[in-house]
Amino acid sequence: MPEEASSEFWKGLKPIADSMKPDAQPEVYLSQVATDDERYYAPLSETVGSRPLWINVKDNSWADILCARQAGLVNRHYHPHEVFAYTISGKWGYLERPWTAQAGDFVYEAPGEGHTLVAYESDEPMKAFFIVKGPLIWLDEDGGTVGYFDVHDYIELCRNHYDKVGIGADYVNSLFR
Repeated sequence: MPEEASSEFWKGLKPIADSMKPDAQPEVYLSQVATDDERYYAPLSETVGSRPLWINVKDNSWADILCARQAGLVNRHYHPHEVFAYTISGKWGYLERPWTAQAGDFVYEAPGEGHTLVAYESDEPMKAFFIVKGPLIWLDEDGGTVGYFDVHDYIELCRNHYDKVGIGADYVNSLFR
């Protein structure tokens, strides 16, 4: 049940009966997703972890919280599809762009963008919420393709990590929609 209304104008409004269609899956509700509990962040690199929040195998997409507790680096990569980001804390950016994202900043990445994601030293860990659509194409320092990372790789990474830290690989399945 949701929190009881106190003085809100809609107090007493009746909820929709049978609000879910028979084949619909429930929403994913996760509390305090930008946790400091390091077990929830699967390592994307030696310095940056990812906490999965939602995974869509059909569309090869996911939502996550990226976290770096100190200066960090995610491999150079290219996006053939759009990406959305909202900065929760700390500072991050792309070596190829003229800005540094800080708490409260939003970034939209258009399809066709390659970059090197870095986290800066900061008083707070870098935490950013991302919605990633499509694979990441790993690049070398000259921008040449050296591999890829798609939703299936992401699922495997997260399952292996969650199994290793005691959360359990099956937790990842609860994020599929």
